[in-house]
Amino acid sequence: MDITSLIQIGPFQTSLLELIAVAFGLICVWCMKKESLLAFPFGIVNVLIYVYIFFAARLYANAAINGFFFIMSAYGWYNWTRKDSSDSHIRITRCSKQEVVLNSIAIIVFFIIIRIVLGRYTASQIPSWDAITTAVYIVAQWLLSRKKIENWILWISADTVMIGLCAWEGLFFSSFQYLVFTIIAILGFREWRTKLTG
Repeated sequence: MDITSLIQIGPFQTSLLELIAVAFGLICVWCMKKESLLAFPFGIVNVLIYVYIFFAARLYANAAINGFFFIMSAYGWYNWTRKDSSDSHIRITRCSKQEVVLNSIAIIVFFIIIRIVLGRYTASQIPSWDAITTAVYIVAQWLLSRKKIENWILWISADTVMIGLCAWEGLFFSSFQYLVFTIIAILGFREWRTKLTG
C-alpha cells in the first residue's frame, strides 16, 4: 500500500503517512510532558514526516520548522542527558526577565524574516499565519531543549493556531493532533510547574 495515497475515515480523507505522523507526534508530546527521553526518537520521526506533509500542503515555513525541529531534537536529546559538574541532569527552570525579553524579540525578528521570505519566494496562501506559528515554534523548541517552563506557553499559543491552519489545508487529522497537542501542553505546563515549585 502506498502510504501517501488518500484513505477515507468517516467524512475525512487522510493518508497512512499523516496518521503515522500524528501517532508519533502525540506519543512525543506525552513523553515530553513526563520528561521522558523517549520523546526525542518519537519526535524525530514525527518531524521528518511533517517536513514532507507540510511542503506538499504549501505550508512552507512549517515544513522548514520541522527540519529545524529535527536539529533541535538531536540537541535536546543530548542536552537532557548530559550532566553538570555536580553530576546532575538539567532541571526545569524559569526564564529570567532578560530571557523573556530576548525570546520575545527573537519571535518578532523570526516572524519578519519568515514573512518576507514566504511573501516573496513561495506560493503560501496564508504567509502571516505560517510565519507567526513558525517563529513561535522556533523559540518554543529552543526553550524546551533547555527545559524552560515557558516553552509550554508558546506551544499552547502556536498549537491553537495550527488547529485552524491544518483544517484550512484539509489536514483534519493533523488539526486533531494539534488540538490534542494543546491539551497535553496545558497538562505539561501544569506538571512542570508542580515539579518546579515542588
